[in-house]
Amino acid sequence: MARWWRSATNNLRAAVSSHSSSQASSAGYHTIQAIPRECVGNRVSSRDRAQGRIPAVVISQHLLQKDSTAPRSMSRKHLVTTEWKQIQAILNSVELPFFCSTTFPLQIRAGSGSSHLLESGTVLPIKIHRDEATGKVLNLVFVWADDGSELKVDVPVVFKGEDVCPGLQKGGHLNRVRTSLKYLCPAELIPPKIEVDVSNLDIGDRIFMHDVEVHPSLKLLSKNENMPICKIVATKWENPQPASL
Repeated sequence: MARWWRSATNNLRAAVSSHSSSQASSAGYHTIQAIPRECVGNRVSSRDRAQGRIPAVVISQHLLQKDSTAPRSMSRKHLVTTEWKQIQAILNSVELPFFCSTTFPLQIRAGSGSSHLLESGTVLPIKIHRDEATGKVLNLVFVWADDGSELKVDVPVVFKGEDVCPGLQKGGHLNRVRTSLKYLCPAELIPPKIEVDVSNLDIGDRIFMHDVEVHPSLKLLSKNENMPICKIVATKWENPQPASL
């Protein structure tokens, strides 16, 4: 269920909407089904894609940390393939910008149609490789998002209230300085998106990173929280040249 947090600075209000748990963020989506792949390489990947499957890898967050000393037995790295139709259906529902900030249940089975479950859990997509010409998904990278763990997530920023924004009605322009904010999030509290309300902004007004309130367990990963997320700027009109006499 969506929750709302509000804060005010200099009479500016930033409204933030995020899901309260990873289970809520992936509610309504089918469990992603995957099967192992033993071989790697361009030829094997091309064959998998021709069969309607997407090469993917599922890794532990420990592998994302350069200074990690976790043993390989804890890496939980799996080379798998997923069904293209299922991933495409999810992308059509969740929309691409929010795919990598939404968690999903994942099951790795011994083979297509097999009832033997090798491993299961919650995952967060962290990379999606698409064909530049067709937009078709070529490869996926997931990270295990176990409850109790923390993950660095680029959460997309969505601006709302532009249709009633006073500054825009006066001819101003919304300068979107940041399209996402990076947070260190508990896996069960990753927000798929952050909604910032600009409906009260006038020309010259700004919303800063520190204006945005999220769940207290989320930590903003920024060296300067005084950086603006957006601002309303006046449109520059060229002065007409005086007519020659």
